[in-house]
Amino acid sequence: MIAPTNPSGPTDLHFDAVIIGAGVIGCAIAFNLARKGYRTLNIDMLPAAGYGSTSSSAAVVRTYYSTLDGSAMAFEGYHAWRNWPGYLGCEDTPELARFIETGTLVMKTAANGYLEKVLKSAEQLGIRHEHWSADQIRQAMPGYNLECYAPAKKMDDEAFGEPSGGEISGGVYFPQGGYVDDPQLAARNLKSATEALGGTFFFKTKVTGISVPENRITGVDLDDGRTVAAPIVINAAGPHSGKVNALLQGDPGMNIRTRPLRQEVVQITPPGTLGYSREGLIVSDNDIACYIKPGSGGQLMIGSENPPCDPPQDVDPDDFSRDLSDRALTYAYRYSQRLPELGVSQHPVGVADLYDATDDWLPIYDCSDVSGYYLAIGTSGNQFKNAPVAGRLMAELITYCEEGGAQDKDPLQFKLSHVDHTINTATFSRKRSINQDSSFSVLG
Repeated sequence: MIAPTNPSGPTDLHFDAVIIGAGVIGCAIAFNLARKGYRTLNIDMLPAAGYGSTSSSAAVVRTYYSTLDGSAMAFEGYHAWRNWPGYLGCEDTPELARFIETGTLVMKTAANGYLEKVLKSAEQLGIRHEHWSADQIRQAMPGYNLECYAPAKKMDDEAFGEPSGGEISGGVYFPQGGYVDDPQLAARNLKSATEALGGTFFFKTKVTGISVPENRITGVDLDDGRTVAAPIVINAAGPHSGKVNALLQGDPGMNIRTRPLRQEVVQITPPGTLGYSREGLIVSDNDIACYIKPGSGGQLMIGSENPPCDPPQDVDPDDFSRDLSDRALTYAYRYSQRLPELGVSQHPVGVADLYDATDDWLPIYDCSDVSGYYLAIGTSGNQFKNAPVAGRLMAELITYCEEGGAQDKDPLQFKLSHVDHTINTATFSRKRSINQDSSFSVLG
């Protein structure tokens, strides 16, 4: 680690590391750096930790990804959420986010290769799973219609709602999964744990410039005229990550790009016959290209798995509509193909917010071509569950690089704590080629 700065007085703005962003990823990075002894500062333009895209996260914790490293990281994350007080080191804190373990069910379809790759990773990593028949699915979810409708369609398609032939024959149930009941509270928990270690947070504050004399980070400029001196700056700005990179006086050297994508999630009341509740199953259904999770008040939350009929909506993260559109209605009607008793309102309720997605929907956790500038971007959408692990990975990677490690030539080998697996962090490199094993969707 670079030697800590020595401020001349208590009001001088000198830190070892500045993290731009105080969502769940930014707070997890700060927490893990603070545990290593770094004096950290998180800067966020919003009023509180987790106030941005984190607050709109479905906060699903699942262990199935399209890649082995993605699955391993998610399984490691599951262990952190399952023992959240222990991860934070604050067993006696009363107001903590709660992990609700529901289990997750993934439908086997031709489009997802009947989960062959997912199951191979699960077996290699020791992730528990059960093969469910169609009858077992119907037993778990009474009234379920398992006719095939693929490919997913928009409502104005003449074939919308028409079965395409055949029936889903089964799925895979992963008992080690669920969701975090309050994603914003999870970020606030990480903030509090960081502050207990000496970390600092500035809210309602914008970074207006990132100083790089002689290709080495020296700090950031703020919109109130102050300058913060620090030899390390981490971009963890979620959907604003591209705008933060544009402030850099230098080229981070990215082959993989990120972009803010507008997404909608609709909330709907399930029929009583389903027996659904806050502890109900999380379902990934590739045939209708929707995922479903329990919400507050016994509601269902339904989102898209990004099929071709739901093309990405690139937007300006500072200027986009938060009103629901026909997309949300479409998701509800697609799911009503599974539950004919589902009542769909013409005025849906839900959330419209942003993902920060890379070209291959896998995150970037990396250094950059500018010494001292680090990237934890392309994360919102499918990395909430991985935040505790991503925070530790970034802390290890930053320390490795600052102590002379050549990340681009000899990438950090990141050994997991609860899973018998070591991640080659080149998997998350900004310079990687597009990973063709990806699902190219929110599933990662």
